[in-house]
Amino acid sequence: MNRRKFIKNTTASSALVGLGGLSLSSCFGEVKKHITILHTNDVHSHIDPFPTDHSEFPNLGGLARRASLVDAIRKENPNTLLFDAGDIFQGTPYFNFYGGELEFKLMSMLNYDAATIGNHDFDNGIDGLLAQMPNANFEMINANYDFRNTVMDGQVKPYKTYTVDGIKIGVYGLGIELNGLVTKKLYKETQYLEPLEIAQDTERALKNEENCDLIVCLSHLGYEYKNKQKPQDVTMAAALEHTDLIIGGHTHTFLDKPTIIENKLGRNVLVNQVGCFGINLGRIDFYFDGSKNSNASGVSINV
Repeated sequence: MNRRKFIKNTTASSALVGLGGLSLSSCFGEVKKHITILHTNDVHSHIDPFPTDHSEFPNLGGLARRASLVDAIRKENPNTLLFDAGDIFQGTPYFNFYGGELEFKLMSMLNYDAATIGNHDFDNGIDGLLAQMPNANFEMINANYDFRNTVMDGQVKPYKTYTVDGIKIGVYGLGIELNGLVTKKLYKETQYLEPLEIAQDTERALKNEENCDLIVCLSHLGYEYKNKQKPQDVTMAAALEHTDLIIGGHTHTFLDKPTIIENKLGRNVLVNQVGCFGINLGRIDFYFDGSKNSNASGVSINV
């Protein structure tokens, strides 16, 4: 089966998840709009595919293959956005030699729309991250890192909105606590703000002030931990009110399809993460009726 047929078949076989106040048993009107969101996380400078004799990921991944897959999906549905949930850097000699330049340039060639910042994106220091920003022709988004006293001040937005086929989409980013993960001399005066409170404030602004129809969080907090007090995507989803999709990273969690979490208002939130190293591409399809109520389906696709 070729990749295009695989995409169509796996998407069609994914159960629709009710969002926007609809339950799974609700009657859904005629589909008027179709938005596709593609996503990666924790690529860690993996540009080439794994060798055919690799013990875990034989002949998987590779940026050229991802580019072909993204291109095929965009041809299928031009109303497509592409995001990354952080840890773009560190993991292969490409980063050691080029310091992130190649990663950002290639992501720009793939026309990524936005990315959030992972802890490993500080591995060349905050000055090294700034040095590569001119190579990133996409938005860097994070709402809970305060960069005001650093060289990155003004380089990162808390959120970004996109209007695609008349649907307004708000996207915000969240990052993990850097203390204990990253040496302070690398992130310097970057201040970490408690992510749940920031997420609640940001989603409220996107819903009530920006009038977004769909709200997406790019999270590098991690999918789930034994310590439920630690910020994590599954508990974050349950505590929010307006966020429809959390695209996660950090824990290298391989999900075949999104996890469905009931939020504070009893609405369904999708939480997805596609492992690491560019092996998979996440795909979420949102279907809107004439009243902009939405259903969604999701799948993880091998690259």
